[in-house]
Amino acid sequence: MEEEIDLYEILSISKGASKAEIKKAYHKAALSHHPDKVAESERAEAEVRFKAASQAYEILYDDEKRHLYDTHGMAAFDPSRGGGMGEGPDINDIFAQMFSGMGFEGGMPGMGGMPGMGGMPGGRRQPRKGQNVEREYEVTLEELYKGKTTRFTNSKQIVCDKCKGSGGKEGAKSHQCSQCNGRGQKAVLRQVGPGLVTQETVPCGTCQGTGEIIPEKNRCKKCKGKKVVDGKNVVELYIPRGARQGDRIVIANEADQKPDQEPGDVIFVIEEASHDTFDRAGADLKADLNITLSEALTGFNRVVLTHLDGRGIQLNVKQPEGKVLRPGQVLKVPGEGMPMKRSDAKGDLYLVVEIEFPEDGWLKDDAAIKRVRDVLPKPEPEDDKPEDIEEVEIEWDVDVEEFGAGSGDPRAGGEWEDDDDEEAGGPQCATQ
Repeated sequence: MEEEIDLYEILSISKGASKAEIKKAYHKAALSHHPDKVAESERAEAEVRFKAASQAYEILYDDEKRHLYDTHGMAAFDPSRGGGMGEGPDINDIFAQMFSGMGFEGGMPGMGGMPGMGGMPGGRRQPRKGQNVEREYEVTLEELYKGKTTRFTNSKQIVCDKCKGSGGKEGAKSHQCSQCNGRGQKAVLRQVGPGLVTQETVPCGTCQGTGEIIPEKNRCKKCKGKKVVDGKNVVELYIPRGARQGDRIVIANEADQKPDQEPGDVIFVIEEASHDTFDRAGADLKADLNITLSEALTGFNRVVLTHLDGRGIQLNVKQPEGKVLRPGQVLKVPGEGMPMKRSDAKGDLYLVVEIEFPEDGWLKDDAAIKRVRDVLPKPEPEDDKPEDIEEVEIEWDVDVEEFGAGSGDPRAGGEWEDDDDEEAGGPQCATQ
């Protein structure tokens, strides 16, 4: 849960401040952050700070509103939580959007060291570790089945070896950048609606993200005062057998370098490529088992597919006592799914029966038709026939989309199939 911004801190006053002290503090903050009193490049940020100071003053100067704030905090003024004052931008929303994830510690940046703001930094504070870099990496199902090791060239920034990351010649002095107060980065704000701003953090253009200004004549000739230079190295990426979609593989400390800071990690996020034969769910695999009508009726013994490691998978299906394979029937092959990480075990392979019917005209004469009829089971006798029977004509190979076409009925065409799918909760087997 986010910590609520303290209105007293915004105006740099104590919680016991008198109304006169509140007014004086507001005038000081308003003058400092008035949009007309700052440079054009800082105007958007000043507008947000000016609004925050104005709302803090509006609440704290009014005795009733101040009592509500002291009792309930900003929730007292949030309509979504039952508060009574819904006008004006919410201070917590404004500052949360401005400074969340920016890496600043000890208070809000850029407030000029105003007292009571929780020890804001006066200079550049380096995080203990640099930012991580995430990259998607597409891997085939075969590679995930067998595992993969690959080498690649990693481009990154490295600390300048000539100046050892100082940015200047030996003995050169620098001073703190006044544009970013030594932080090396600035919050660029953009108003997207009434009381709503978004922010993005960008390197300070004045100091090139270093937080320091080194006179040009004293700058390192190799890095031009930036303290880092472009570099490359070869790293090895190991993808274990059985890795899955979304798995994160970390290569430690291979992100950009900065002086006096541990480099971040390069993190590869596995993107599993789709496969022509197999679908995957967890450690299980699913594939179609394409057989002929003859095989469905009499059985078979043959290689039915090539597995991800190149092995042929042979099935010996015997049909005891006339057992028949039917379309959509599922056979399971235990232990022929995906490997499980850090284990010798594997998931299972599920085979969904698909029957290939003969081409038209495969029965050449009446004698052949009779032989098939004699072998196949006879239809059940019809015990209860209607008295009125009419023989009708049929049309072959009609598109189901013609069903109800032009009627405006939502069940027309293929909609009846879609309705069934929705009621069943959609497809039950999905690729992971």
